[in-house]
Amino acid sequence: MTAKNQTPILQHLVDITGHRDHSRLELSVVSALRQLMDIRRVRKLEFSTHNGETSVRPMLLLDEGQVLAESEHAGPEHGEPLSAYPELLDCIEENTNSTQRIADDGVVTLWLPVRLDQKVVSCIEITNDKAYSAQTIEVIHGIIEVYRNYQSLLDYSERDALTGLFNRKTFDEQFARYARGSTPPGERRGADTQWLAVVDIDHFKQVNDRFGHVYGDEVLILVANLLRSSFRANDRIFRFGGEEFVVLLRSADLDSARSIFERFRQNIEEYDFPQVGRVTVSVGFTGTSQGAPVEILGHADQALYYAKQHGRNQVCFYEELMSSGALQVADVAHNDVELF
Repeated sequence: MTAKNQTPILQHLVDITGHRDHSRLELSVVSALRQLMDIRRVRKLEFSTHNGETSVRPMLLLDEGQVLAESEHAGPEHGEPLSAYPELLDCIEENTNSTQRIADDGVVTLWLPVRLDQKVVSCIEITNDKAYSAQTIEVIHGIIEVYRNYQSLLDYSERDALTGLFNRKTFDEQFARYARGSTPPGERRGADTQWLAVVDIDHFKQVNDRFGHVYGDEVLILVANLLRSSFRANDRIFRFGGEEFVVLLRSADLDSARSIFERFRQNIEEYDFPQVGRVTVSVGFTGTSQGAPVEILGHADQALYYAKQHGRNQVCFYEELMSSGALQVADVAHNDVELF
């Protein structure tokens, strides 16, 4: 490859490593693949585990040369079984960096797993109408390897070590930016409201006291897995520390948001936690269209506090509590939780 041919690749590598946001990182990789290889379709496959079964949720990033909005092209809500991707399953089990399938019509699908701490956390799936040359395969591998390495660096700084969810620092950065009206490239803010929920495991101290911190940590990990499987690929889930989590739910009307949070609460209630048995959660949520980030998070926290004070194991909506008089302005004025 000549120096002239290397120049566009180097420019794309500079762009890829110039981001500190996962969405922008992914889209810069997609742009590089589109411009350098004229690839037809790129999907990111996200993995979640529930009851020992691994599910795959595809998120379409590029289709027919067009970069797509993730909120409009997320995959099935509950995902597909990993067994529906036999070549990818074999690739993961054999710990190889890629695998491909050539269909009868000549369409080629290439899978490139992304690992963190030797665990596959996602996969880049590339589809094209014709076979790739050896040189193209080499370039694709190089770009994806840069993406893997750089994403690992971002993950170490952005994710909670125990659960693998985004951490508090990442929430502060992402939500403050989102509340100012900034959205990831390729994603538009729809007419539907965005929602923020605070989730707290009920009586979690009793779990640690009765069963020990090892089982307590296992409960946290399992709750994190249930969070992943209960929400969509384009929603954002964070662990705030201890037994508290935050969910940023994208583009849903009120009825849908309430239904999604209620379904998650039920998923927790019905799950059989090893040794511990039954665990429940309380949820407080609010809309994000009005107020500063600190106020929005405070409203969700007050709805959560109300749920905890009135029986636990329920979902409470801040605006509804205020309009019904269940919460008063005086009740929320003394919120002393350190939010940012």
